[in-house]
Order: sequence, then C-alpha cells, then structure tokens
Amino acid sequence: MSSAWRVTRRHIIGIVIAGIGMGLFLLPEQGMTEPCSLMRDHAGLTFPVERVDPAWACRLQAIIQNNSIESQLGPIRTTLSGALYRYLLDHPPFAAALIRRLNLGLYQSEERGLGRFWGDDGEGSKGIVELVYEDSISRIYFLEGTHESRLLPHVTGKAVVFLRIGTMQDEHSNETTASTLVAYTKLDNPFFSGLASLLHPLVSKLATNRLRKGVKIVDRLGITMRENPQRVLSKAQNPPSLSEEHVAFLTQVLSSRNSPDNGSSDGRSIP
Repeated sequence: MSSAWRVTRRHIIGIVIAGIGMGLFLLPEQGMTEPCSLMRDHAGLTFPVERVDPAWACRLQAIIQNNSIESQLGPIRTTLSGALYRYLLDHPPFAAALIRRLNLGLYQSEERGLGRFWGDDGEGSKGIVELVYEDSISRIYFLEGTHESRLLPHVTGKAVVFLRIGTMQDEHSNETTASTLVAYTKLDNPFFSGLASLLHPLVSKLATNRLRKGVKIVDRLGITMRENPQRVLSKAQNPPSLSEEHVAFLTQVLSSRNSPDNGSSDGRSIP
C-alpha cells in the first residue's frame, strides 16, 4: 500500500469521524423546531389553546392556517341547561339514539375510543370526531370525514371546531344555554378547495346552515324534554333500552317540573 493512499485514507477517516462528531454535536439543536402556536382568539372569543396537547397543536394549526372554509355560528340559544348540554356532548351515541327515537333527526354515532366518535348525520356527512380539549365552557374538536351530495359527489376534508358554551336564565328562571361555534374546514381535494375559495359565500352559507341545523335539533330535543318528559323517558326505555346509566340520568333530569335539570347549573354566564 502506497504512502499516498495511507495519507488519503487517514484523511478520509478523519473527515468521517469529524463529520459524525459534528453531526452528534449539532443534532439536538437541529432537532429543536419551533413549537406550533395556535391562535387564542376566534370570533371575538378567547380559548385556552396553551392547554392543548402539543401533539395536536401542529395538526390543528395546519388546518386553521390553510382552511378552505371558515364558518361562524351563534351565539344560538337552546332550552337545555348547561349540565344537560355538556352531558349530551360527552355522550354522542346516547344523544344520537335519543334524537332518532324521538324522530327529530337521522343521526347515528358510535364510540371509537376515548374522546373519539364516529358520526353520520343521515344527510350525506359522516366521519370521525375527536375531542382535543374541554373545560366547563369551552371545547375544541378535530373532525375528519366525507360528504356526498348531488352538487359535490364525494368530498373529503378535515376541520377544527371551537365551541363556547354560555348559560343564562329564561323568562321563567329556567337555565338555558347559548353556544357559539367557529369552524375551520380544509378540503383534501385541491380542485374542490379552489372551488370553495371561488364560491366562498355560497359554500360558507351551506356549512353554516349544516351547523345551525344540528344545534336546532338539539334545541328541539330540549323542548321535548321540557314539554313531554314521560314520552322521552318511555322512548329511552323502549327495547332495546338505552344503557342503565343514561336511563338513570334521564330519570333524574326529567323529574323536575320546571326544567330538565333544575339546580344543576355551574353558575357561569355567557362570556
């Protein structure tokens, strides 16, 4: 082996070792990326986004910053008290089953893990809803699903929904809720995404109307509970009966003469 090759080999080995050492030295710093930062303010309301799990922050940020449709709804008032409204939010399969049994809508829902639910509104929209964050007055959701209609045969997308729940008293001193929703939707298909941008007023109106309809159905459920509690309880107990936990809850909240769950308020008012 020539002396020139030995020198060259030593140089190569030295460069490789130095490169590895430099890579190890720089790796921690290069691996440190800026954390994703979510906006706190949405439709004039402030949400505690700093409490969102960092694993979710980047996923939500990408949808919010690159949304195809931004929708705002509310505040919309319903006859449900804060505690009952939150209970229905926490148990979508129960709420959907009750709505179907009372012929108020075609909703279906199944639990697919902790805070994760599959849903179908019976009108072409279906997908997965995941609870990202919750407290007594705020919820943040991640949605991923599809929509079928005559206008748009097959559309897929993702959405981030911010929900604020406020409470107030009606003229009979019954507690009611007022909810505000802000939704950011990102369509997966670039063509449909561009179309949504072109026809934004129309598409935004359609998205808002879909959200509004869902809230109105929940309100109709609250009205039925207040005006005909025995019918609601009977439907819940019809074979196959809903779970004992849900039936017991309904029995408790429907026992009051004045409101579905009189005295269960957390004392909060609309922000």
